[in-house]
Amino acid sequence: MSDKENGQGMSRRQFLTYTLMGTGAFMAAGILTPMLRFAVDPALKGTGDAGKVEVGKVDDFGPEYKLVKFKVKIKDGWHEEEAEKSAYIRNKDGKILALSPVCKHLGCQVQWNTSKDHPNHFYCPCHNGLYDENGINVPGTPPQAPLDEYEVEVKDGKILLSLTPKPRGGA
Repeated sequence: MSDKENGQGMSRRQFLTYTLMGTGAFMAAGILTPMLRFAVDPALKGTGDAGKVEVGKVDDFGPEYKLVKFKVKIKDGWHEEEAEKSAYIRNKDGKILALSPVCKHLGCQVQWNTSKDHPNHFYCPCHNGLYDENGINVPGTPPQAPLDEYEVEVKDGKILLSLTPKPRGGA
């Protein structure tokens, strides 16, 4: 008597069925794993207190804007680098304002109080862009939106800025 007649063993048809099902399951797992990883990965990323950078003491800033440069770590995939950023910061009547020095017209660097024709204004030398002392664009000049603003947090007498500035409503 053969093993097949005793109810033991496997027929050729059963072997092929199991082999094809196993191969199909392996291929499906190979296709679904990256998709599942893509969907779940954002939920697994850690959020830390790394979203702020210290730029100085509150007492270091007065009613006149001061340009401060600071470094932030940027991670792009596997590549990690340190980028230098800057902000104009002032402490006027206890209210701290931190503005990005990047013009909203074409991305040039604005300067504080350097235009003789427009004192106490941010001036962009690239295309004569103007912003008032609060970073609001002056109508009739090239910039179409105010300077971006950094989120400010005061902790133990030190000023912490967000890593990236946020856009504000336009004039």
